[in-house]
Amino acid sequence: MLLGQSLIFGCWLISQVYNNSIILFVNSPKHQLSYYVINGITLYRIVTAPLLLLLLFSGHYDLFKWLLGISFFTDLIDGYLARKFNVTSIMGTKLDSIGDDLTVAVAVIGLFVIFPDFIRQEKWVFIILLVFFLLQTVSAFIRYGRMTNFHTWLAKTAALLQGVFLQLTFFMGKPFLPLFYTAVTITLLELAEEIILVYILPVWEANIKGLYWVLKRKKPAGTK
Repeated sequence: MLLGQSLIFGCWLISQVYNNSIILFVNSPKHQLSYYVINGITLYRIVTAPLLLLLLFSGHYDLFKWLLGISFFTDLIDGYLARKFNVTSIMGTKLDSIGDDLTVAVAVIGLFVIFPDFIRQEKWVFIILLVFFLLQTVSAFIRYGRMTNFHTWLAKTAALLQGVFLQLTFFMGKPFLPLFYTAVTITLLELAEEIILVYILPVWEANIKGLYWVLKRKKPAGTK
């Protein structure tokens, strides 16, 4: 039952962010060539998600893990390239977040399909993660009418740990539990931080370092 519900929720989430990402890219204003190249790298993660699901459910696990690895690699380089060529934008940030969410969602669905025993063993961990994710998402929609794009340092660290754990799991053929629990801990801290940020920040903002920096900038002048 948990497996079925999780897969249905994951596929629904992918369909929603996939549709939103295409709308964002089509409606974007004109920019220089490097902007489109770098956002095209980001868009790769988005358009590849349905193909990854097709490979997963058709049993082509080897091809699935290699293409998933490419998706995680593009996540590492697109942000760096955007900063290097000075083509950062709100739309690029949104596409990056959508690509990240899709890649992780597909990888987690892969865990459910390929490693069901591990999912059953750690089901309460996944339930707690899902509850925190739903709290963060619902809070953002109530506050801003959209998902957050804070891109905090904790979020970047959590994404890196998630990617390393998931990729190692698919290539090694079994989950590495110490890395799993480390990734879970950082992810829970990141989600909790974002929930707090939603209630602190009255308007939607992108690319925030973290709660410490937000509190620091809100401190009255002259205080230490």
